[in-house]
Amino acid sequence: MRKFLATAASACLVSSSLLVTPAFSQSSASRKMDQKQSEIPTCGRKIGSLAIREPDTRWWEGLGLESPEALLKVFVMKSGCFTLVDRGKAFEMAQQERALAAGGTLQGGANVGGGQVRAADYILVPDIASKNGNSGGTNFGALAGGLLGGFAGAIVSNINVSSKTADVVLTVTNVRTSEQQAIAQGHGSKTDVGFGVGGGGFGLGGFGAAGISNYQNTAIGQVVILAYIDAYTRLVGEMGGLSTDARADAPAQAVTLARPGMMRASADEKSKVLKPLEAGVILYPTGNKEGMWVEVADEVGNKGWVSQLSIANYK
Repeated sequence: MRKFLATAASACLVSSSLLVTPAFSQSSASRKMDQKQSEIPTCGRKIGSLAIREPDTRWWEGLGLESPEALLKVFVMKSGCFTLVDRGKAFEMAQQERALAAGGTLQGGANVGGGQVRAADYILVPDIASKNGNSGGTNFGALAGGLLGGFAGAIVSNINVSSKTADVVLTVTNVRTSEQQAIAQGHGSKTDVGFGVGGGGFGLGGFGAAGISNYQNTAIGQVVILAYIDAYTRLVGEMGGLSTDARADAPAQAVTLARPGMMRASADEKSKVLKPLEAGVILYPTGNKEGMWVEVADEVGNKGWVSQLSIANYK
């Protein structure tokens, strides 16, 4: 009888430990995820204004995740490194309001109209290089490959149960020059943060509130978060040395001569004529200006001065 009671007591202890272990795992994983979120860099100054664009390959659909655009918006707002400008559905609604204002439908004094939309200095595209993993025990290869096909299907066909990793890439393009200003890769792995029962259910703070809770409820969603945190951290570090005035750093806009004129050696009507200019010729202001005269360069690099009154779209 004593032996039976001892055995039963041991069994209860084992059962209790089994019940406690998942809860401990959940708490530990939550702390690790909170720590990873705290690693999102913060900036004391804005690098510039940023719009986020979805990649062409909609890789997230085969994984039951939402667009990474929403995820990156959370990072940008949390970091304070960029001014986020909307070019998505909210912007479409804003354009409707502007159309109503232009049509005279809005109340007087609404102050909605042209010249108010802030320009994006940079475009950020969040994409994924490769990824493996799922939390539900289903191989996503055939599913995602069938849904997406082609290149995207090939990317997600490596997903498996045993390896939960994500490799992502963030690309930033300068709006004015079309240069790829920065490219940063990031990696996330199940070894970076522990998973509780079911691979999800962790409190990810603002992520759930952002309407992207499916990232926190699956293991692959969590490692994608980690990978994008890694990539965004690297991206900010790479762009941190840039000037905060992307507009001023960019080359001047080209202008068009509205009527025939003269390129002169100095900002004076009586100065030497360097060359006659036909209406419609494209010129490039150097940034120098004296009174109503603007220094310009032509297509082959010749520099001189023209009257601002002759330029059609000078600002």
